[in-house]
Amino acid sequence: MLSKRKCEAKVIAASKLAENVFELWLETELAENARAGCFIALFPHDASTLLPRPISICEVNEAKTALRVVYRIAGKGTTEFSTYKAGDYVNIIGILGNGYPLEEAEGKRVLLMGGGIGVPPILELAKSLKNCEKIIVLGYRDRELFLKEDLEKYGKVYIATEDGSVGIKGNVMDVIREEKINADLIYTCGPMPMLRAIKRFAMENGMKAYLSLEERMACGVGACLGCVCKTTKKDHHSHVNNARICTDGPVFLADDVAILPEDMEEK
Repeated sequence: MLSKRKCEAKVIAASKLAENVFELWLETELAENARAGCFIALFPHDASTLLPRPISICEVNEAKTALRVVYRIAGKGTTEFSTYKAGDYVNIIGILGNGYPLEEAEGKRVLLMGGGIGVPPILELAKSLKNCEKIIVLGYRDRELFLKEDLEKYGKVYIATEDGSVGIKGNVMDVIREEKINADLIYTCGPMPMLRAIKRFAMENGMKAYLSLEERMACGVGACLGCVCKTTKKDHHSHVNNARICTDGPVFLADDVAILPEDMEEK
């Protein structure tokens, strides 16, 4: 597991990508250890917000001196971040989480699926995967397709929009069905309904899937137990069916997380 530390990062670029969706490029020493699927937590300057905000790593620059994070405004903290300009500073903690197991994709046909604000971590994942065929399926609310052009550099991209303004009307699973897409392995990040559908699809088709769970977090380092998820196996330390998303995840093998009704049944 990577060591975690708090440090000050410099904002080197900031912009709006879509309605309520913004990006920051942060110059930080933490970039050297960043991995696809990991995240950092940013501390707002407003002390009344108290807790840091976890945001997934969207991209790492080639020199490994800066991180890109893309986030949707959800409250006071992210609203503050959207006002930052180049030259500002922000305290962050990282690198957090376990990341995607990249080595499993070697020589395989790999399906990368991102939904909503689960799209950003798919970019660094697509960049990091080598020696495999990549098919990328993205789900958006409407025609504001943030990061689509970035992702098109790394594989064939299919789009679903809720309002049908671009691509297939519906969600990422509608794309899979209509385009008859198949693969050996799935990596994904998105809202829970999407992850449930992908887990079921993977089970029905004998595919291995890795899910990155989105969850509200408090500490981000495993101390508060505020982001616990149910698992299908007992933890060998606590002997209960629980895992902390911030430290044991956020990426889990789909078979290991209890997110479907049948997962809750006594085995």
